Parts: sequence; C-alpha cells; structure tokens
Amino acid sequence: MAIELTLLSRSYCHLCQEMEVALVPLAEEFGASVTVLDVDSDPGLEARYDELVPVLLHGESEICHYFLDEAKTREYLAGIR
Repeated sequence: MAIELTLLSRSYCHLCQEMEVALVPLAEEFGASVTVLDVDSDPGLEARYDELVPVLLHGESEICHYFLDEAKTREYLAGIR
C-alpha cells in the first residue's frame, strides 16, 4: 500500500519550501508520495490551517506543522508501513 502524504503550503512561505525540501529524503526512504496543496486555494483548508502552515498530513492525521519533525515523521511512517 502506497503512503500518500499531503503538505499544506503557501507559495510565498519560506518555512513551507524548507519543509518540502526536507521531506524529500524521508518520502523516498518510505516510498511515500507527497502532494503539495496551496492552503489559500481552498477556503476550508485556509480556515482550518491558516496559521499552522506548513502542515504535513496523512489523510486526516496531522504529523507535524511549522517545521519537519524528522523523528516524529519517521516514527509515524514506520508505524503505518
């Protein structure tokens, strides 16, 4: 079963760009795909996550926000493998 992650992001957000880059090796290690969504393109997402971006999600589960928590993300991904 492929792991599908979602990164809620903004184009002008340097923290978002940093998390996206930092996530690449982990996604490759665990065979995960990452979909980057602009939080501002969806009023519902913007209302829910506006101040938290970047936010890394697996389905409805929030893995981390603001910065990639590599240890927590690695533990989470290992648990769903």
